[in-house]
Amino acid sequence: MIKFSDAFLYETEAHTAWGAAQLQALTEFLPQAPWSADLPACLYRQGTVEIRVAVLGTYDADDHSWMWGWANPGLAGTPVVALTEEIERFGQSRNIAEFTAGTLDLSGFDDPRRAAETLAFAGMGAVGAPGYIGMPAGPTTQVYFLPDDPQVPRAGLDPVTLPRTLMTGASLLGHSPRRAVTGYFEHHSVPWRQDGHHIVADLPGNTTAEIDFDTAGRITAIRLPTLR
Repeated sequence: MIKFSDAFLYETEAHTAWGAAQLQALTEFLPQAPWSADLPACLYRQGTVEIRVAVLGTYDADDHSWMWGWANPGLAGTPVVALTEEIERFGQSRNIAEFTAGTLDLSGFDDPRRAAETLAFAGMGAVGAPGYIGMPAGPTTQVYFLPDDPQVPRAGLDPVTLPRTLMTGASLLGHSPRRAVTGYFEHHSVPWRQDGHHIVADLPGNTTAEIDFDTAGRITAIRLPTLR
């Protein structure tokens, strides 16, 4: 069974908690309606909503392959892949092969379609996009877009839902729950400190969040808020 590299998983883990919350915000923003796209104009329409997008990538279910938008020969160098070119540069700066290979063979994964979704999610996180949109573009092809438009709402930090947000993020990959937690706080510019198997974050409003981990790195408790 093929797996993603540790470097890829570690980087992607940093985006799981905030990314999952952001995908929910995007889902609530887009209406349940037919979609269309004007690639030269970098526009995506769903119902009455029209937003600027980039082509993130495509997944071919016939050969279980993923192609990044920047590597698509029909789109390379055009404005609709300018944002996804940043993913390649991001991968080069961190030596992450999954971001720098134009196409990836996912046939060796237990679930190639899930692997493709993981790549889409990772690309979203690498450039800090407010979600991604996956839509069928043919009988066996799925195309993925990155919103690149201030109309899309950004999911904020909500102390009430924070425990569920962190637990959801930590469960998506399960590679490093600690990285899912610290990545969430870093995304929201929240100061945090670590003491052994314990992380304390200083939340807005003079409150704190305390997260405990066991020796295997799993979350064992989340306590909040407490008055500082």
